[in-house]
Amino acid sequence: MSGPGADDPKANRPGSPGFEANLPAAPGPEVNRPEVLAEVQAVFARYEDALVHNKIDVLDELFWPSPHTVRYGVGENLYGIDEIRAFRIARPSAGLARALTRTVITTFGNDCATAVTEFQRAGSDRIGRQSQTWVRIDGAWRVVAAHVSLLAVG
Repeated sequence: MSGPGADDPKANRPGSPGFEANLPAAPGPEVNRPEVLAEVQAVFARYEDALVHNKIDVLDELFWPSPHTVRYGVGENLYGIDEIRAFRIARPSAGLARALTRTVITTFGNDCATAVTEFQRAGSDRIGRQSQTWVRIDGAWRVVAAHVSLLAVG
């Protein structure tokens, strides 16, 4: 492999500087078209703001309102928008702030994207992971599947 950081094994990891410069072109949909990537980055930032400020109406808007939507959480498996909404309403609204690291957003064509990130809540030594699949449905970006987990301590 050649290019910036080719001798650095960390340069080949998503979220590392120069990561995409080291990747060969892949067949299939166009990856990270700038205007589509900017759209998903903006909606991901809107989601994060809604999450940490417990804006349930925005969170509901950003999830696909379908019985096919799935969200696996740290302690719950939620199937369908009704279960996801019920969870959001019932969960505590305090202590939601977190710092994100290693966020990687990848778009595929014009209408599909993944967003993965690591996070850590204030006062906790646990590292969390979040992954989302976003799809443009009826002109709007929606989370169709999400997974949140925490790494074990130690």
